[in-house]
Amino acid sequence: MIPLLILSIIAVYIFVERLLTIRKAGAYDPQFMGVIKQYIQEGKLEGARSLCRGANTPVARMIEKGLSRIGRPLNDISAAIENVGKLEIYRLEARLNLLATIAGAAPMLGFLGTVIGMIRALYNMSNQPEINIALLSGGIYEAMVTTVGGLIVGIMAYVFHNLLIAQVEKVVNSLEARSIEFLDLLNEPAR
Repeated sequence: MIPLLILSIIAVYIFVERLLTIRKAGAYDPQFMGVIKQYIQEGKLEGARSLCRGANTPVARMIEKGLSRIGRPLNDISAAIENVGKLEIYRLEARLNLLATIAGAAPMLGFLGTVIGMIRALYNMSNQPEINIALLSGGIYEAMVTTVGGLIVGIMAYVFHNLLIAQVEKVVNSLEARSIEFLDLLNEPAR
């Protein structure tokens, strides 16, 4: 049960830490792109870059990279933004694989406890001349508790993992929308 308790603590920690990180990354100021557009139209690229550095969000880092590539072909700008976006997604997905591993391993640890409990019950029974229900019940109890513990931790980690994946997908969609908006802005004819 101690390994299951440790896995449950790790799963809760990862869930809370990732949820806070993902929510922070998904926070978006609706005026941000409007201000960027205004700076670009006025030719104040350094002001736009400064705004991006001050925002310190994934969207801002992507736009800042795009701004640093202005003057190059649009494909180069797009590739630079895409590369930064991939890094941002990698950061958002950090430790989600560990959560998925816990979701798969916890039930197996629970079943291992079940097997050990049943072996212990059968061993205790084999060493007694007379079958005693108390000998059986202790091992069966241990087997059932570890099974339940493993399933609870596994289900919890599985749900946490899927909730976080859904949150990451929302942020990814937002990042894609902002990068498309930025590239469209660069494609607009000059006024």
